[in-house]
Amino acid sequence: MKVVDAIAHAMKEEGIDVLFAYPVNPLIESAAKLDIRTIIVRQERIGLHMADAYSRLSSGEKIGVFCMQHGPGAENAFGGVAQAYSESVPILVVPAGYPRRVANYFPNFNSTLNMQHITKWAEPVTMGKAVPEIMRRAFFQLRNGRPGPVMIEVPLDVMGEDVPDDWVHVPAFKAKSAPDPSDVKKAAALLAGADRPVIYAGQGIHYAKAWEELKELAEQWNIPVTTSIEGKSAFPENHPLSLGSGGRANSRPVKRYLEESDLILGLGVSFALTAFGVPMPPGKKIIHATLDPMDLNKDVPADIGLIGDAKLTLTALNSELSNADNSKAAARTDEPEKINQLKEEWMQEWLPKLTNNEAPINPYRVVAELNRLVDKEKVVITHDAGSPRDQITPFWESTTPLSYIGWGKTTQLGYGLGLAMGAKLAEPEKLCINVWGDAAIGFTGMDFETAVRENIPILSILFNNFSMAIELPIMPVSTEKYRSTDISGNYADMAKAFGGYGERVTDPNEIVAALERGIKATENGQAALLEFITDQEITISNE
Repeated sequence: MKVVDAIAHAMKEEGIDVLFAYPVNPLIESAAKLDIRTIIVRQERIGLHMADAYSRLSSGEKIGVFCMQHGPGAENAFGGVAQAYSESVPILVVPAGYPRRVANYFPNFNSTLNMQHITKWAEPVTMGKAVPEIMRRAFFQLRNGRPGPVMIEVPLDVMGEDVPDDWVHVPAFKAKSAPDPSDVKKAAALLAGADRPVIYAGQGIHYAKAWEELKELAEQWNIPVTTSIEGKSAFPENHPLSLGSGGRANSRPVKRYLEESDLILGLGVSFALTAFGVPMPPGKKIIHATLDPMDLNKDVPADIGLIGDAKLTLTALNSELSNADNSKAAARTDEPEKINQLKEEWMQEWLPKLTNNEAPINPYRVVAELNRLVDKEKVVITHDAGSPRDQITPFWESTTPLSYIGWGKTTQLGYGLGLAMGAKLAEPEKLCINVWGDAAIGFTGMDFETAVRENIPILSILFNNFSMAIELPIMPVSTEKYRSTDISGNYADMAKAFGGYGERVTDPNEIVAALERGIKATENGQAALLEFITDQEITISNE
């Protein structure tokens, strides 16, 4: 068996059924021979984004894989790998490499050397007989520990080498760890004794599938819950104890409860400081439960650290708390009423934007109508960078686990389209939506053609305000001579030219009907793009 066929064989044994790719890489043909579906994209970054969502929607059980050519293909892929690394997403990246004799010389791009700081594990295949151990290492890294991209670079002159005839790939197992029982005991005592605790839940809840355990803790101890953007949908946001999601934009209960808390329990979060996450107020008692010990006391000082899988951590914590004095929890029985009152006051203040019936259309009105319209049990939605992220995060109510793909650390424009397509391949029965702006579509819009060509019927909702509106307060233009943030385009026509469903909406009274037509198009197997002509809304909820 040749090296490139052996890699495809290992992928098949690991349950991988889709390969995202950009030519030219011989792995594409090797995968196709094994009935691994190949999805060819228009640019490398989109393929990585699709692999990203594919892994997330399966909580890392199915691994998204992307391959590309050596040199420029690997160079173009850099941003997508970096995004997956920042969001802690397990994907396998398999670039071709320059022949070994020239791999380390300028100007040849060496993926192993250049991507080692944006991957969890990066390794070249130096000889055919090394493939068995390399594939074993790669998949073990993908399935264990903190999730992240793993890269295997395959030099062109190695692809045709032979691997050992007796090799049989054994799929990687997942090994889990649990926190020290003594630390659990301390954490339980601190939590039971807190007057105003708040749970801050992150993406680790999704990877561990710890949704029920999280709900049990919140309900048994009357603890309000907020989530990071990546953790959004880990706790149902229609639950009486939900504060909503916290990012750069958030609902009023999020910041109010965090500021007034005496204890914050971080579950499955890194507490990484980022411009797109809600900051933890100083002076609070912190219990930090994370899979990665490198997170502890990195950005936020913790009083107690619980290292391990989020499900095992919550199971241990719930068990320890079952015999604790619950008088403090009993005193918080009116917490849902307080949360609801705060939410109602906040929503009333935002009602003029959420119900705005003027043209150009206000993007908050579109978010509100979409939020009311779709079946939350059968949807996966994601945002893009910039304004769409800040507009949708507080006002989209996620009620089902993994129904929202949240992100925001490196905030690359155009990320949402690939995520929606990858989500649709992972969850073909669900309505998969990306919400983006006219700046984002300039980065990755050509790959709407990929959705059409590959029969991936997503719903793409575009806010077109003919400007990079989020930049206006940052870099105002003082003269009429130069308007560098003004952009243009008719993207509904672009969608139709690609063979998809495209519609431009200018009348607020047509929002709901247009959404229904777009959804219907996806149900008929057609990728749909709804272009809403919106105002230059720059206000976000950040109170």
